[in-house]
Amino acid sequence: MNLLFVCTGNTCRSSMAEALARKILSENPEGADKLTVSSAGVAAWPGAPATKEAVAALAGLGVDLSAHRATRLTPEIISKSDLILTMTRAHREHVRSIQPQAAGKVFTIAEYAGFEEDVPDPIGSSVEVYRLCAKKLESLIFCVLERFWKQ
Repeated sequence: MNLLFVCTGNTCRSSMAEALARKILSENPEGADKLTVSSAGVAAWPGAPATKEAVAALAGLGVDLSAHRATRLTPEIISKSDLILTMTRAHREHVRSIQPQAAGKVFTIAEYAGFEEDVPDPIGSSVEVYRLCAKKLESLIFCVLERFWKQ
């Protein structure tokens, strides 16, 4: 199964979510071989690095995000993904507008985890705001993976 995280620029939220999911999967190998994880941004500059704040926030959690490079969301990426988790409802609707037939596999990360809120964009904020965002994402990812493993 291919899991895709989507945000705006793929330099903050979705890149952190991808790296955190990889870390969680590496620590819980049961079922990890059934899941690949990637990320993309609806308005990403291909090749852009993760923000220094995102790198610092994840370093504090033992995750190296320094090698990440942004990927722009394309119809091909959507087609190859089995589950697409966006950071906001607006991202979800954008993905669905690009490829309406994918609607059934596109959810906000919070929605899929059983919650209703969007994950706010930390861009331009302090490292502490990024840390809070990373902790929120980590919590949501645990819920997402728990749901995935129950299927």
